[in-house]
Amino acid sequence: MHHLLNLLQRKKSDDKESVVNEERFLIVGLGNPGRKYEKNRHNVGFMAVDQLAAQHGITLGKVQNKALTGNGRIANQSVILAKPQTFMNDSGSAVGPLAFYYKVPTANVLVIYDELDLPLGTLRLREKGGAGGHNGMKSIINHLGNDFPRMRLGIGRPPGQMPPAAYVLQDFSQSDWPLVAEILAEAVDAVHTFLSEGIQLAMSRHNGSLENT
Repeated sequence: MHHLLNLLQRKKSDDKESVVNEERFLIVGLGNPGRKYEKNRHNVGFMAVDQLAAQHGITLGKVQNKALTGNGRIANQSVILAKPQTFMNDSGSAVGPLAFYYKVPTANVLVIYDELDLPLGTLRLREKGGAGGHNGMKSIINHLGNDFPRMRLGIGRPPGQMPPAAYVLQDFSQSDWPLVAEILAEAVDAVHTFLSEGIQLAMSRHNGSLENT
């Protein structure tokens, strides 16, 4: 009997150890908090994380390190989903401390955000790189360096003489939404590939335009 109890206690201890030592991933969507921003072009990163959460039954209900977070499993990996609540330009002050708290290596931090220089319906994954003029990414790079993977979701350039800052804070138009829905579904698939098979295979499989398919 004592031998059985010792075995059970050792198993519990081993299970705890494996959970503590399990590799973690941090999937971050960028956007601005608040109802008035939720359908903005600038919030497509939030939309992608919301879709991931809904698909996998993860509740984004915990405010932690200036971010709305939820923990769960996706593609058999331990994942933290996060939506910084700092407003876009200060996103790094949420992402940096979250990565540090959960001991997530930068190679396992995937940031999803909007990209003016890609047409709507285009997704691009990169292993690392600069901010490309995106203020949210500038802030994160200031906290993490630039050696982390990212997923850019195209929103297209503003029409005519409209300033980019005004354009990104507009809601997607009614005619945009079917393509937005498609690219968000592709983004979810790309996250699954990243988690299960790595960034290189995710890049080769998912980088492209839905407009051409």
